[in-house]
Amino acid sequence: PVHHRIMPDRIEAGTFAIGATTTGGDVRLVGLRPEHIELPLQKLEEAGAEVRRYSDSVEVSMTGRPRAIDLVTLPYPGFPTDLQHPMMVLLAQAQGSSLLTENVFEARFVFVDELSRMGSTIKVEGHHAVIRGVESLSGAPVEAPDIRAGAALVLAGLCARGRTEVFDKGHIRRGYEDFDRKLRLLGADIEVSTV
Repeated sequence: PVHHRIMPDRIEAGTFAIGATTTGGDVRLVGLRPEHIELPLQKLEEAGAEVRRYSDSVEVSMTGRPRAIDLVTLPYPGFPTDLQHPMMVLLAQAQGSSLLTENVFEARFVFVDELSRMGSTIKVEGHHAVIRGVESLSGAPVEAPDIRAGAALVLAGLCARGRTEVFDKGHIRRGYEDFDRKLRLLGADIEVSTV
């Protein structure tokens, strides 16, 4: 007989790791191999997060404001394009200016306008985004254009001052199982309503 275990979703794990860093919190991700998200973990460390790797788990914590870093998306094992959105939320609050280069997909910065409604300072030039960090984001009504941007806007709302409403047409639930419940378990003040 052959025994096989399906690997955990590295994008979901990376989203929660970046989320802990973005909100100044901590998280322990169990059941994953750290090497599957090694480059994102290295980038979080570069931004100031403390990362502890174990054989089947990772702990990520952050205190204080993140440092600005540069980031380039590439196919695996490079930095995943699907983690570019939450990383942009982190960098929008970093000390200094960051350069994010998207090398995998065209038109991947469509959610920048939504993040700008929350007070971010981001200038898109082709497949580059120059992000000047601000002290903090402000709550605002925003719309999720896709799965990854939707999750990133939720993370932005969690660390923003004031109330944020993320209008989503079902994108987030397609990419993140029980996202709101998992965030509540981590201490998030979040509710989902259907219209």
